[in-house]
Amino acid sequence: MITCLPVAGLGEVAEGADLARLLAEAAELRDGDVLVVTSKIVSKAEGRVVRGDKAEALVAETDRLVARRGQTAIVRTHHGLVMAAAGIDASNTEPGTLVLLPVDPDASARALREAIGAHAGPNVGVLVSDTSGRAWRNGQTDIAVGAAGLKVLDDHAGRDDGYGNLLAVTAPAVADEITAAADLVTGKLSRSPAAVVRGLDVVLPRGEHGPGAAALVRAEEQDMFGLGSREAVLHALLRDEGRGFGQPASADDLAAALEQVLPEATVAAEDERSVEVTLPAEAEAGPRRLGAVAERAKTIGFALGWRPSPDTAGVHGDGPVLRFVPVHP
Repeated sequence: MITCLPVAGLGEVAEGADLARLLAEAAELRDGDVLVVTSKIVSKAEGRVVRGDKAEALVAETDRLVARRGQTAIVRTHHGLVMAAAGIDASNTEPGTLVLLPVDPDASARALREAIGAHAGPNVGVLVSDTSGRAWRNGQTDIAVGAAGLKVLDDHAGRDDGYGNLLAVTAPAVADEITAAADLVTGKLSRSPAAVVRGLDVVLPRGEHGPGAAALVRAEEQDMFGLGSREAVLHALLRDEGRGFGQPASADDLAAALEQVLPEATVAAEDERSVEVTLPAEAEAGPRRLGAVAERAKTIGFALGWRPSPDTAGVHGDGPVLRFVPVHP
């Protein structure tokens, strides 16, 4: 049986507080428990509460803007997390102050685990949680931004399901599932900023901390949604070679896109590193039309992670030729 127990009676946590001692005294911890602690009290104990303008704090906490709609900014933090307002929180804190995420939530989780387990204390896993929205879904849930003492992913690749089908990409985010369950008993209004999840066989032996929640952060080059839809169009039009577009599309995918949007051109994927586009002859299209077609081809190419090669040949047979190569080799 799995149980989630709120940890009450912690009171207000101030900078410099011995958070491990407070948690150990407030919760009856056992070997194998997973202690879920909200990032807010970790940040308060670590002195990550600031006064000042939220917009200025957002700039400091932002690694890259993903999307903005009015006053809402979705950003990639220096941790690699993609969150609204970089996880900056003005709730459950003194008016006029802002709570920032811990500088290194995995290190915070490891420190708590080691301190709680010291002197023959219980061997527990520790998760640092924070609230996050989700693409394609309304509402928020808690996710693990820091972890120690458990595997955060349970990779099923190579296993068979109940029907004998080989699994390839199934990998439950165990740490996120546990923090979401803990949020059912902590909540945002209960003033219970921690919970104990008991009955799961997930805690690692003493001294083994696991990969941390950093293992849940998708590598930027693998992110299919590194920019908002409007931002992606703008970056493509500007041919901004900044981050956010992920890996270049395959040569075949680029060729298919060019053929779809530019039916008047002839497209050939020479190999995985080169796509050649033959534009209509100038006598057929006219110089203005030819220039517009070439610009559209370059924009499409950039949007899919390709750009014209500097050594593009001038004219082959029917008309001018553009040869595309990947933006990132």
